[in-house]
Amino acid sequence: MLKANDPCWCGSGRKFKRCHRDTAERLQPGRISPMRTVPPEIPRPEYAETGTPIRRQQPWVQPADVIERMRRAGRAAAEVLQLGAAAVAPGVTTDHIDAVVHQAYIDRGGYPSTLNYRGYPKSLCTSVNEVICHGIPDDRELRDGDIVNLDVTIYLDGVHGDTNATYFVGDVDEASRRLVEVTRECLERGIAAVAPGRPFSDIGKAIEEHATANRYEVVRAFVGHGIGEQFHTDLQIPHYYEPRFTTEMEPGMIFTIEPMISMGTGLHRIWDDDWTAVTADGSRTAQFEHTVLVTDDGVEVLTTTGEA
Repeated sequence: MLKANDPCWCGSGRKFKRCHRDTAERLQPGRISPMRTVPPEIPRPEYAETGTPIRRQQPWVQPADVIERMRRAGRAAAEVLQLGAAAVAPGVTTDHIDAVVHQAYIDRGGYPSTLNYRGYPKSLCTSVNEVICHGIPDDRELRDGDIVNLDVTIYLDGVHGDTNATYFVGDVDEASRRLVEVTRECLERGIAAVAPGRPFSDIGKAIEEHATANRYEVVRAFVGHGIGEQFHTDLQIPHYYEPRFTTEMEPGMIFTIEPMISMGTGLHRIWDDDWTAVTADGSRTAQFEHTVLVTDDGVEVLTTTGEA
C-alpha cells in the first residue's frame, strides 16, 4: 500500500498525498439509465426475471455437449468484447458502451448474463481507473488518460461465456500502460499453468509471482470461478498462491482466470451501490479474463474469436 509521501503511482513525480490520494481525483458515481430490455424470443437464464440464481450441483468435469456449447458461447463473448472495445474513446459514456454490447448479445441470439443477476442493472461491467471490478455503466464520459475494463458474459445455447480486458482511453501515462501490460502477462502465465494433473494452486502462484516481481499487488477478494450452465459454480480459482488448494486439474474442467492487479494496495472497498469495488487507496488497477478448458494435454482458451 502506498504511503502519503511515496511517489504517486501515476508517474507524475509528485508525492501520493499531493496527487492521486486527493479524493477529487477519484471516480465518482454517475447516473444509471433504466435496465435495457431483451426480446422475448431470446432464451434466458433462470434468474432473468427474479434476479435470483438457483444454485445447484454441477460437476467440475463437463460432458462433451456442454464443452461444445461453451466453445460457441466463448467465441460469441470474444466477438462482443471486440465490439465493445471499438467503442472506447474519450468523450464516450460507459452507458453508451453498454448499449453497444447489449445489442451485440442480442444480434447473436444471446442474453447478457449480468443483466438482473442478483439485481445487477446492466449488460456488462465497466471498471474505470481505480475500479477493480463490477463497475456499473453510467453517464460519466471516459476521459483522455483513463483505463477501462470491459467485462462481458453471454448466455447462449444454455451456457455462459465470460471474458474481459482492459483498454486505454486516448493518451495514457506510461505507469498505467505498464500496469495493463503486466496484468495481461499475469493472465497469460496463469493460463500457461493449466494442465491435467497440476494443482490449482499453480495458477495463483504463477500470477502472484509475476505481479510481485513487478512491484504490484494481487487483489485477493475476487477470484476466478467454474462456469458452464451456471454463471458461477462452487469451483473457485484464487489469483494468489494458496498452497492448500491441492486439488488437481482434470480434462473437461472449465473455469475462468481473471487476475486483478493493483499499482498500490490490493485491499478494496465497495461503493454504496453494493457492486462497484475500488482500491482502498485510489490506485489504478487492471484486469484480464479468459474462460479456459483443461484438455488431455494442456489447456484450450474458449473466449477467442479464432483470429490470429
